[in-house]
Amino acid sequence: MSTTTADIIDLLAGIAPGDALDGVRRQRAQARENAQRSFEALLEPDDPGTFSLAERYAVAVFVSQLHGFDAATAFYGDVLGDESPELAPIVTTAATAAAATGPFGSYREPRLEPESTDGPRWTPDAAVAGELGKRLAAALAHAHLLVFRPREARSEALRALVDAGWDPDAIVSLSQLVAFLTFQLRVAWGLRVLAEAAPAASVAEGV
Repeated sequence: MSTTTADIIDLLAGIAPGDALDGVRRQRAQARENAQRSFEALLEPDDPGTFSLAERYAVAVFVSQLHGFDAATAFYGDVLGDESPELAPIVTTAATAAAATGPFGSYREPRLEPESTDGPRWTPDAAVAGELGKRLAAALAHAHLLVFRPREARSEALRALVDAGWDPDAIVSLSQLVAFLTFQLRVAWGLRVLAEAAPAASVAEGV
């Protein structure tokens, strides 16, 4: 299912054709195109394999809400609602319970150990996990780890995904999706802030 032909970062950032920031983004045409292609490959693949479109958009809703990006949460929530209407509110509930500020994690390098910080290691409770299903519950827990505790994303952290039925290709795609969403959301958020903070003429001339 195709969500839209619009550039997704532009859509999330509220950039319309002809806006000052539209001109700025056109100066990096290849980067813009690559980001859009990554969106299409990870969220709208022709062959999603064992990582279904509903699961992909559930992860997108979850990650967007963890980042506190309401426009992205609403966008991905609408698409998830089309794919799986019953799943959208469950994912939103899970993301609300999983909210935190981070990142957290432990440095193993001796000189960096003082910078280690501890934080929540979230997994859905039994009720939410039952509604999500074993596969998606494990995927959202892994997404939470990648968002808030990326330094702890070691081989043993993948065991829960394998145990929940994720195959190697799907695990790679899941990790790529979370990484891409983190990039996409930060770029779109930054563009929103830039548009709000600077007069259009200053943006066009000075960025």
